[in-house]
Amino acid sequence: MTPTDGEHVRDPETAAEVSELPRISLVTPSFNQGPYLERTIRSVLDQNYPNLEYIIIDGGSTDESVDIIKKYEPHLAYSVSEPDRGQSHAINKGFARATGTVFAWLNSDDYYLPGALETIGTAALEHPEAGAFVGIGEIIDSAGKVIYHKDPPPMITLETMFDWQEQGDFMQPSCFFRDVAWRAVGPLDESVHIAFDVDLWMRIAKTGYSFFAIDRLLSQALSHPNAKTTAYQNLKIVDCALVTLRHGGERAARTCLEGMAIRLSWAEPNLEKILSNPLVKLVTPIVSLFMKPAVRRSDTVPRWLRRRDAHPEPRADLDR
Repeated sequence: MTPTDGEHVRDPETAAEVSELPRISLVTPSFNQGPYLERTIRSVLDQNYPNLEYIIIDGGSTDESVDIIKKYEPHLAYSVSEPDRGQSHAINKGFARATGTVFAWLNSDDYYLPGALETIGTAALEHPEAGAFVGIGEIIDSAGKVIYHKDPPPMITLETMFDWQEQGDFMQPSCFFRDVAWRAVGPLDESVHIAFDVDLWMRIAKTGYSFFAIDRLLSQALSHPNAKTTAYQNLKIVDCALVTLRHGGERAARTCLEGMAIRLSWAEPNLEKILSNPLVKLVTPIVSLFMKPAVRRSDTVPRWLRRRDAHPEPRADLDR
């Protein structure tokens, strides 16, 4: 295949010698994530996994991302930088080229811990009955401090996933799945903008593939203001609830949405009472000279909702 402009395809003859460990195909979707991308790439390549197929799909970045990707091209099976329809579209594009027997995606601000891929490769050999593998994951802040640690549930089923918002979750970067599971239920649903991973896990479980939990820390996800799941926490709750409803978990989805409604019912009148207080009204103009709002209303509306009624255009998501 002849590469197009901005596209890199590695010659198979230059690929590293493989071992009996299964080929792991990894996809990193990225868009303007230059400050984080190189660390993500290094966390993959420094695994020194002998049977790795690493694919990077960039959405046409305008920062330093393309230069970083070019720096590591000799170690990549495939890379491209071109406009796309968002994060899930980029992942789908990557997996369409994948040839491994174990798949995963690693966002461009997430990182693998040393030995993660060997752990997964070994588990895939030792547990041929499993269709997916889930390890421990963490969320860290910009200083590297762990702010969330998540062990996977000991038993992972469709029913446990229904309680995703109530400790039934696991960390996406620490989840790997077999190619046969992907080919049975994929691709990712591009109409689901945040919980498309949860939708995929539920589809895999509904098809009858089992999830094998691994008691080892495999990945860390970086929490920063531009991360989609950080910026749109409440929309994430709604997205997960709708996905859960789609797969038959009405009880859990209703509980989740009712909890959100109760919190809003408490917060809205109390906020209105505070804002209507004469003293607050008096000092607000003065305070506004020295302090900016914590968040602007426009910033709480993601691009896919602003454009919901418009004709879709090529674009890339906030967080990859």
